[in-house]
Amino acid sequence: MSAAYKTPTLYIEGPAFWAPSLPGWELASAVFRGEAAPSDPPAKRPSPQVLAPAERRRAPDTVALALEVAAAAVAASGRNAADLPCVFASAHGDLGINDYMCSTLASDPKLLSPIKFHNSVHNAAVGYWTIGTGCMAASNSLTAFESTFASGLLEAAAQCAADQRAVLLAGYDMPAVGALASITTSRDLLAVALVISPKRTERTVAAFEWSLSAGASLPPALRSDAARALRVNAMADALPLFEALARGKAESLALPLSAALSLQLALQPELQLEAQS
Repeated sequence: MSAAYKTPTLYIEGPAFWAPSLPGWELASAVFRGEAAPSDPPAKRPSPQVLAPAERRRAPDTVALALEVAAAAVAASGRNAADLPCVFASAHGDLGINDYMCSTLASDPKLLSPIKFHNSVHNAAVGYWTIGTGCMAASNSLTAFESTFASGLLEAAAQCAADQRAVLLAGYDMPAVGALASITTSRDLLAVALVISPKRTERTVAAFEWSLSAGASLPPALRSDAARALRVNAMADALPLFEALARGKAESLALPLSAALSLQLALQPELQLEAQS
């Protein structure tokens, strides 16, 4: 059963992407279209310029990932980061720090690092972002396990439509390590971001209509080997949308939000929007 009301059309600006094999949207989109090969050797981790050099070196992987794609998305959108409300989404937060804290608490609690503890909270990345950019707009940090990106997209779309204001969405996750790897499946590094606008602009890359649908829904099939190689990361539910943006064709996607609800997207690329103008 679809939503009882028609949601407004929203617009996507500045898609950003980072994975060791696909460090940047320009390369990622070309690889998803079959026009390029993944990076060889893989990149190690991003180095976000939002942070001062000392903070950049100390920042955990989750912060580096999130800030890299967030900055790239905002730059591509041509907007001011300080003015943008933002939604940061991560299924697990920083699993490396969580593993460190659990093992240290079990062995010698007095050795627990205050800096590590500071970076363990789920909203650490969005905190670094708002401080680094001077953003005083609303910020949100959420998690929804295997449907985290879809839930973040729903949150950002709802905010954008309700407030008639552009919203930044960033999603990121890292590998599970230590004892957590036995109960949580997540490998490699993966981060994505985009800006959702209530109006079409010169930076628009696609429009989408969206609604909620009741009932079970399987995740959309991934079409490229490069995307399939990344599906072991907890942020993998973002991959179908970014593959679709790279292909630049009108598509319908159903992104599961739970076992009984999905986010329905009808995506239309900018080229088709221009043809209709």
